[in-house]
Amino acid sequence: MNCKLNDKIKQVEETSLVIGIDIGSTTHYARAFDWRKMELAKIFRFSNTLEGYEALSRWMENIQALRHKEKVIVGIEPTGHYWFTLGQYLQGKGIKLVMVNPYAVKQSKELDDNNQTKNDAKDPSVIAKLVIDGRYSIPYVPSGAYADLRIMFSNRTRISREIVAIKNHLARWFAIHFPEYKEVFRNYEAQSSLHLLKVAATPSSIVALGANGINKIWRDAKIRAVGMKRATTLYETAKKSIGQNQGTAAAEVEMKLLLEDYEAKMRQYASIMAALEEAVRRIPGTERLLAIKGIGLVTVAGFLAETGDLGRFESPKQIQKLAGLSLKENSSGQHKGETTISRRGRHGLRNVLFNAVIPLLATNDEFRSMHEYYTTRTANPLRKKQSAIALCGKLIRIFYVVLVKGTVYDGQKMLADIHRNGTQVA
Repeated sequence: MNCKLNDKIKQVEETSLVIGIDIGSTTHYARAFDWRKMELAKIFRFSNTLEGYEALSRWMENIQALRHKEKVIVGIEPTGHYWFTLGQYLQGKGIKLVMVNPYAVKQSKELDDNNQTKNDAKDPSVIAKLVIDGRYSIPYVPSGAYADLRIMFSNRTRISREIVAIKNHLARWFAIHFPEYKEVFRNYEAQSSLHLLKVAATPSSIVALGANGINKIWRDAKIRAVGMKRATTLYETAKKSIGQNQGTAAAEVEMKLLLEDYEAKMRQYASIMAALEEAVRRIPGTERLLAIKGIGLVTVAGFLAETGDLGRFESPKQIQKLAGLSLKENSSGQHKGETTISRRGRHGLRNVLFNAVIPLLATNDEFRSMHEYYTTRTANPLRKKQSAIALCGKLIRIFYVVLVKGTVYDGQKMLADIHRNGTQVA
């Protein structure tokens, strides 16, 4: 018996008005039902504005008065970010807001009419009936430092991707116009390199400057790490370059634009990391997480941005399910398939955990010992990636205990799990 499903079904009573809303970018559609799935009014269309929300509120109040309904439950199918403002309005009015799984909507829409049709009139009906059946979840809207973390970590991810894209463009530029440049500057991001590239980037412009001209640029900028020896090496390398010698003027302009983008994104990255650290420090207990060897600011910020307040979870298993790391068995009759993870959940949280565990295997003695045990044990040894996934679950439990229970991380207690009789399959 699924008690949690029963609890959800009990929320829809005879005096409940269930509203299903199909979310759109500019226009939403709503339909009203009672607990027996009887429709109570005509379909209602409203705009994604304050006037539209107020019209929806009046429409629901009129149905409540006419049908003698005491409470309202609104169900939606999350469609990107378009539901955020409507959700905030409804919750501000004290109206219970729930969500149904888009996959469940897709699978259920043929039950009433045996028709695959998808339209704005049909979807609200399907959503409302799923809510009546208890097949919904209650959305979590983070607040305070958790809300700041979610927004900032999303921006940190975006900026990181943009930096990688710019670096790829720079690598392409060097491969075409000056392949030998990295023989002189292994790290083209060095201050001396960036300062020179803004003035002269192509081999022809560097040859035109000469070794003395190159060195003068560095001296005028008061850069002490390089001198005449490096300038001469770069000059001689530029004279022998096999880089493309056509369109050099445009290539110089392209390099300047790329460097402007690169420096702007690096400033943005430094700014967002400072803001992330400030938000993380506002959450009690995070200093104990950052004290764990191998755990850095990005891991803690990413984890809390995805999960929000850990106090809302009854156990670490709920976080594991949220991350899509709960186990899924593939068996039928005598066939015993491989047990895998569900991958149903927040893929961003799964990425944060996996990207955190890989460095831990190199820097944290306890995690490395657990990994060696999982991959070499006699009974049911795991492959390396399976072990890493299992350790993601271990990391979830550590974070939960440290933040919720107020416990200080103890590596020896963690290693005690090795001696337990239970086996874990990832």
